[in-house]
Amino acid sequence: MDIETIKAWFTMENIMQIIDSYRSFGPLPGILLPLLESFLPFLPLFLFIMANVNAFGFWLGFLFSWIGTCGGALLVFLLVRKYGQKRLLSFIRNHRKVQRLMIWIENHGFGPLFILLCFPFTPSALVNIVAGLSRISIGQYMLAVLIGKLVMIITISFIGYDLKSMIMQPMRTIPIAIAIFILWYVGKRIEEKMNHTEEKERGNA
Repeated sequence: MDIETIKAWFTMENIMQIIDSYRSFGPLPGILLPLLESFLPFLPLFLFIMANVNAFGFWLGFLFSWIGTCGGALLVFLLVRKYGQKRLLSFIRNHRKVQRLMIWIENHGFGPLFILLCFPFTPSALVNIVAGLSRISIGQYMLAVLIGKLVMIITISFIGYDLKSMIMQPMRTIPIAIAIFILWYVGKRIEEKMNHTEEKERGNA
């Protein structure tokens, strides 16, 4: 079975059937499906999130999707951070474009990462891997993941849960735009505080 066949199988109907079949396991199916996408990026995260909000309701569907996506990002980051210097990943680490992205992440930190992770079609698997290979701190990266993925998932959840209202009343997207700006601003302030603390600790060492 090739990747295209697997991708074609993951329709909304089939995903809903998976969730319904394993409903006795509580939130696990809703968490594990988005988590799995972090390791297999060809899987349809967009559909997983929409299926979750339809199966569990808006807030629980959003929460399970957010936990799974952030958990998967953290696992990939930690695995790459631990084994990234091994020969197995050397071809990735030595690629010119990957090195440029590593330097970019190290130099810019939270802000651009947050923006990248807000978009549902950003290759987040690649971002997770490159971040793990870079020297960015786990605190900085997870701050960007937690807040960026929150924006992305709640936006998709809103679209999947009430698409008709969003089309008929586009002004309802304004609160989402305001929330994105507020979260970005708060994240930047937290990052600055974290950087100041790290510099202070290095100065005292």
